[in-house]
Amino acid sequence: MPAPSAGPSTGSGAPVRYRQLTTGTLALGVLLLIDVLRVWLPGIITIFGQAASTPAELMGAFALGWFVLALGAPAMVRRVGARPVTVVAAVALAVARLTLTAAPGGRTQLWVATAGLLAGLVWLVAVAADTVRPVPGLALGFAVNAAVHAVLDTVDLVWRGDWVAWLLSVVAVTVFLVGTAQPGQRGGADAARTGTVDGPDGPADARGGPGGGRAWLVAGPALLLAAMVALSPALARTGMSYLVGDGVARSPLFGLAPVPVAVAGFLGAALTRPPRGWGRAYGPATLLTGAVLFALDRGDLLLPAILLAAVGLGACLALTDDSTDDTSDAADASASRRGYAVAAGMLVFALGAVGYYSAYDLGYPNAAVPVVVAVLIAAVAFTARPVAHRLPGPFPPLRATAAVTSLALLAPVLADEVPVASNRDGPPQRLTVVAYNIRMGFGLDGRFDLTGLAEVVDRQRPDVVLLSEVDRAWLLNGGHDTLDLLADRLGMPYVFGPAADPVWGDAVLSRWPVRDPRSLPLAAVGAPTGAQALAVTLDLGDGVRTAVVSTHLQPPPDTGPVVQARAVADFAIRYAAGRPLVVGGDLNTEPGDEAFTEFTRAGLVDALATARPMATSPADDPRQQIDHIFVSPQLTPADPVAPRSTASDHLPVAVTVTLPPR
Repeated sequence: MPAPSAGPSTGSGAPVRYRQLTTGTLALGVLLLIDVLRVWLPGIITIFGQAASTPAELMGAFALGWFVLALGAPAMVRRVGARPVTVVAAVALAVARLTLTAAPGGRTQLWVATAGLLAGLVWLVAVAADTVRPVPGLALGFAVNAAVHAVLDTVDLVWRGDWVAWLLSVVAVTVFLVGTAQPGQRGGADAARTGTVDGPDGPADARGGPGGGRAWLVAGPALLLAAMVALSPALARTGMSYLVGDGVARSPLFGLAPVPVAVAGFLGAALTRPPRGWGRAYGPATLLTGAVLFALDRGDLLLPAILLAAVGLGACLALTDDSTDDTSDAADASASRRGYAVAAGMLVFALGAVGYYSAYDLGYPNAAVPVVVAVLIAAVAFTARPVAHRLPGPFPPLRATAAVTSLALLAPVLADEVPVASNRDGPPQRLTVVAYNIRMGFGLDGRFDLTGLAEVVDRQRPDVVLLSEVDRAWLLNGGHDTLDLLADRLGMPYVFGPAADPVWGDAVLSRWPVRDPRSLPLAAVGAPTGAQALAVTLDLGDGVRTAVVSTHLQPPPDTGPVVQARAVADFAIRYAAGRPLVVGGDLNTEPGDEAFTEFTRAGLVDALATARPMATSPADDPRQQIDHIFVSPQLTPADPVAPRSTASDHLPVAVTVTLPPR
């Protein structure tokens, strides 16, 4: 006996087009939310508080509070209805995203980003109430965001502010709002009870009804691992820069080449049917392996960590897409559970991010955080029960993967620049040295200000630049490769020495070829953030060599960095082996302090002595003399300056040294 008709048919193409629309809208919303997060997260440590001075517990409480507040959104959705909440929250997210493109800076920027974050969380909860198959949309959102982030050279449209950034931002927001405004189905509860939909609204596997809880639960943890490891263009380029070995990183060729590979592996695994039986374990096992490799904090393991985590994360998402974890007959209760699931998952995102990065202020081990998050995702995915008859996804997996991968393939062509150092005619008579703590690229107003950093450095016409607080991929700071971006703007290749971890430390940029780089890890002596000393030799031509050491001393609680200063001075003298020597950076000690005298006791000369007092911190009202350059007696320093700028919380220091006659 034929089954009764569920209503008038509108043709097979309409449901497919509808599911494509809802999936695409979800992906766009995820992309906009990630854009907001890339502004909001740095705002916690540059606007709300100050890293290493404001208590990490206070900053963490501020961050977590908004995610806890979002746990009330499912109750609001149940009372008001998913549709109106979705529309209002989408408009608020879109307005916040466009407002951030104006880059207001300061408290305004922080509160606009906070409003956008909260709107995005509420939007996710409302969308979850009506969406039981979110994996295609989530996966596309993560992958497209990574591809676009790579093509933009890790500087998002939010921070650019030119007409192209405005145009693309307006287009993305408009398409998102148009997709959100399209009429939805009759409602999750009705669809679950009747198994029908209104007109072209699509099958119940896409919207409404029971199911989808596991996929929504892992959305937040998956976002954390995607942004930290699996789909981080900055981390990919940093991994490429370690390929030479010897514990330091150098300007790489085609540094973004791993990004399309990771995107293809992630999206291909996420959109295809997972294997059955014990074959389902390959995704969780691969994800865990990638997370463990990342947690080992070794630069030479970053590339395998990225690629394994990308494939494993995609495969785990596919397992949750195959689940029938929620079989309740009450669709409104199912919708509520999905809302609580995504809100709880985003709280895991916040806990993981705060827990991981707070360790650099509080001093506890953080390597377990990505592993624990990976275990959570793997457990939820592997225990999901597969369905017997899985309907096709809204997009053909191969075509969708190829399209996004093609976008990512533009990154190595458009965004990769490799400055080249070359000898000029004969050795120079003088070298201009700049030392600068760049605060991960963020100015005093909390804006990502590469232009300001590059301008104040370039005005000194430097031959060599020593950088402190260099961030190359921290999600907390927006996921930028600040070092590569600044090197491109200055036209100077770099050598990077890891301190806190493989993507945070100190660097030397040079217009002259660099030889024999070495990095010396320094004893922590109670300071939570790691420290190191990076030594390089400048090849100035005709056999003339000059040694350069860049460092950032981290004082232990209530005392100066005496032990580290002594270690750096000894290391620098041994490394130079009688050649001219320059040592500089943020030394966190003032003239006359015991740590300062460790350098002069080693025979080095204060290159800034003729301009004392030369305060460098804080940049808007300098009172402390903590950024220094020392030179060996063979070098004659002249014209020391600390040019004013608010592109960082420190001022740079610069000096010109005359080389000894040959």
